[in-house]
Amino acid sequence: MSLDQPIGDYLSYLEFERAYSPNTVRAYASDLANLTAFAREQQADELSLEMLRDWLWEASNSGLSKSTLARRSATAKSFSAWLVRTKREPSDAAARLRAPRADRSLPRVLTSQSMNEVFALLAERAAEGDPIALRDHAIVELLYASALRVSELVGIDPADIDHDRRTVLVTGKGSKQRVVPFGTPAQDAVIAYQRLGRPQLALRAAQPATTTALFLNTRGTRLGTRSVYSLVASLLQRFPGSGPEGPHAFRHTAATHLLDGGADLRAVQEMLGHSSLGTTQIYTHVTTERLRQTYLSAHPRA
Repeated sequence: MSLDQPIGDYLSYLEFERAYSPNTVRAYASDLANLTAFAREQQADELSLEMLRDWLWEASNSGLSKSTLARRSATAKSFSAWLVRTKREPSDAAARLRAPRADRSLPRVLTSQSMNEVFALLAERAAEGDPIALRDHAIVELLYASALRVSELVGIDPADIDHDRRTVLVTGKGSKQRVVPFGTPAQDAVIAYQRLGRPQLALRAAQPATTTALFLNTRGTRLGTRSVYSLVASLLQRFPGSGPEGPHAFRHTAATHLLDGGADLRAVQEMLGHSSLGTTQIYTHVTTERLRQTYLSAHPRA
């Protein structure tokens, strides 16, 4: 059985028709490459439910996590369904494929006091007028104010910012665009960066006139996601806690603080750009866990 050509066509479909991100396409490619290698080892002559179950069973025995098994199952189901839709296969071999439900850990969330300490530190650095400090202050303010994904943040152009309405146009997963609000502190930080910091960074570009990104690196070109990860990780080291030390921590924190403040769940879903309300509901678990911990520590009959 040769899957090389169908897999290549499928990955092109994900990239160009579904507009999946490069990271997502690479994950699908990795799973399907592993499936192809397994099929060759088993000398399988067709994509069957039994073969797919054996593939997941072997992966489970090798110690892969439930989340990885769930992702591989989802990849196989999506690929198999596409084979049927494109008439490459007569039936969907993965229609009844099941994998263990992925463990869902609660996201890392900072307290309001911790966020205030982060902003005080960044504001103090930015007050000296250094363009990088001004940029970093604007980045974190906007990440938290608008609960953005890091890929959405680095994709922003100056024209996407509407200071009159205090909104930003961002492009999320699947190239879906949405307009997200931000507050006065974020606006002040962004304006200071645009007036004093960005012009200095833009001068470092080989061709300054062609620089369209809002957030620039030290070479005057569009800032990458790794730089934002490094910035956030350095800030979060000051606050011990479980969970990854990446930009998503500020997105999680913003969503949780919105719900703590009484925001409607569907409004938060729209702000985050979640296609499913179920994805947003994890933040209700965070607020419930906080309530439980408060109860256990404060109620006399807990």
